[in-house]
Amino acid sequence: MEVITIFHIGCQLLIGLGILNVWVLRSSKKTAYRGGASSSLKEEFTAYGLPVWMFFIVGILKVGAALALLVGIFVPELVKPAAMVIAGLMAGAFVMHLKVKDSPKKSLPATIVLALSLVLIFT
Repeated sequence: MEVITIFHIGCQLLIGLGILNVWVLRSSKKTAYRGGASSSLKEEFTAYGLPVWMFFIVGILKVGAALALLVGIFVPELVKPAAMVIAGLMAGAFVMHLKVKDSPKKSLPATIVLALSLVLIFT
């Protein structure tokens, strides 16, 4: 297996499992990376001034794209479209952190996932 393929699979696993961790296992838990003073993922959307329905749309898109990245290990055609969805959502997350004047630490996960998504798109 080529080094780039192994690296891509690593990116897919990191992004896919990371997003599933945040959205499925830890969505109602407080973390050091929540926007504003939020103690849950849903509260973050409120802190950003976004409507509740946006929480559900973004959640469906993120979980769906995360699953597509994981399935993409076996079905490579799914990887670039899924990575594009994740990259767009992570760019939006970064902007939301700026909007509420979060510390750079809080936007670090979105920035890392955005960078890894760009690697999948452009390499």
